[in-house]
Amino acid sequence: MHVAINAHLLSDHAGYRSAGVSNYSRHLLTALGQVAVASSDLRLTAFAHARSFAASGVTVRWGSPRLEHPLWRIAWEQTALPWELIALRAHVVHGLVNVLPLTARCPGVVTVHDLSFVRLPQSFKPVKRAYLTALCRASVGRAAQVLAVSRQTADDLTSLWGVEPTRIHVAPNGVDGRFAPAPPDLVAAWRAAQGLPERYWLFVGTLEPRKNLGLLLEAFARWRQDAGAAGAALQLILAGGQGWYYEAIYARVAELGLTDVVRFPGFVSDADLPNWYRGAELFIFPSRYEGFGLPALEAMACGTPVLCSDAPGVREVASTAARQVPVDDVAAWTAALAQLADSPALRRELAAAGVAHAARFSWEHAAAVTVDAYARAAAHAR
Repeated sequence: MHVAINAHLLSDHAGYRSAGVSNYSRHLLTALGQVAVASSDLRLTAFAHARSFAASGVTVRWGSPRLEHPLWRIAWEQTALPWELIALRAHVVHGLVNVLPLTARCPGVVTVHDLSFVRLPQSFKPVKRAYLTALCRASVGRAAQVLAVSRQTADDLTSLWGVEPTRIHVAPNGVDGRFAPAPPDLVAAWRAAQGLPERYWLFVGTLEPRKNLGLLLEAFARWRQDAGAAGAALQLILAGGQGWYYEAIYARVAELGLTDVVRFPGFVSDADLPNWYRGAELFIFPSRYEGFGLPALEAMACGTPVLCSDAPGVREVASTAARQVPVDDVAAWTAALAQLADSPALRRELAAAGVAHAARFSWEHAAAVTVDAYARAAAHAR
């Protein structure tokens, strides 16, 4: 079985495009390659332009760097890729991020990460929302099999778009082995090298409206008013690339008088990310909606206690290993921050629970579910 995989959203540029779905693409392809190495029945060809990518068992066909630009990539996916699939004699095509080549002759498998553009349309620019809705819905309709990264996404596909459950496979993201606890002295040395205080709280994610950072900033400001010297000594780190409508986040920091205690380090590379998690006293993830809250899971794997929203996708991933708070309740968030700031015992309890919980998620499992979807799609064609 020859599977062609569209991996052009795998990026090696520093910024929000190198987070999220780019990391998913990189890790899943690597795990799929290991399956192909061990099996004579699976052949993988990936289309990519990020020259930093390589994986055993995966043949890469390099595209132009201009395919980093959305308009070029969309045009290539819908015009050139179908012809490439014919030349390759591919049995199955896999769209790693929401979209398939709609005129391809071979059956397709598409991974849907979330339907946030349907559930939270106001959080997206109109053109982006229209593109995502039209192309994702058409791709799901054309797909022989659909991969959802969470039960929440699978349920959304069924309830919002009427996708038959028999076509959907839930393949949760994994956690790379680099995300693990480290000795306290090494963590302290890393913090010192970065010029970070002994106590800081961390958020990781694209700076965009659905991450709900305005609420976090309001709760953080209220907590500082009552925390005295402890509040003055602690920094809030909002790490991530600038997405869309991010300007309001910076403006809110200034309005609340938090400029000296809220830090924006920008995009954090995948190689550095484990240290940022380990160094944090608390990881905070207030998102309004996620298909799969991977940053929360990565923080757990590093032994960092997690405070998160009870929004769909986040709740599913975090389960009982994190402290969860209603997504829009500022008073509850303020109280939770105070409780966790004042209780090292609770933080230790959450940290231990998080490490055990994160160990249940692996890219090997995600790859196994994906290969099963390939086989079903190929059988559907026959």
